[in-house]
Amino acid sequence: MLIINLVNVAASLLLFHLKIELPEWTDIVKTAKFKELAPYDPDWYYIRAASMARKIYLRGGLGVGAFRRIYGGSKSNGSRPSHFCKSSGGIARHILQQLEINKIVEIDPKGGRRITSNGRRDLDQVAGRIVIAP
Repeated sequence: MLIINLVNVAASLLLFHLKIELPEWTDIVKTAKFKELAPYDPDWYYIRAASMARKIYLRGGLGVGAFRRIYGGSKSNGSRPSHFCKSSGGIARHILQQLEINKIVEIDPKGGRRITSNGRRDLDQVAGRIVIAP
């Protein structure tokens, strides 16, 4: 519950304070080839960006391929057995580029992305605003 709240608050930070550009295809695109429909939430792009920023904050060194694996899932093949399927790489790539433009993440020389000092400060401030309910 706390993690979901953290991601939602961070998404609102990205929505209102930073200049993350929404691509024109966000309302019609599926997030993976195993999905049948586009997301219902109109702010799904900001929530995904906040989630990706949090994962880079915690682990670091994550690139597009890692996020395709993280957000992947099980593809239903009807009566045949299900298999794992990766998510869309274009969405992950675009979000990482937008986070780089806003100086939240930067390219890691070892591969992938890492959080910048500004990004760490912003996410720490967001985490400090969350009140834990008893």
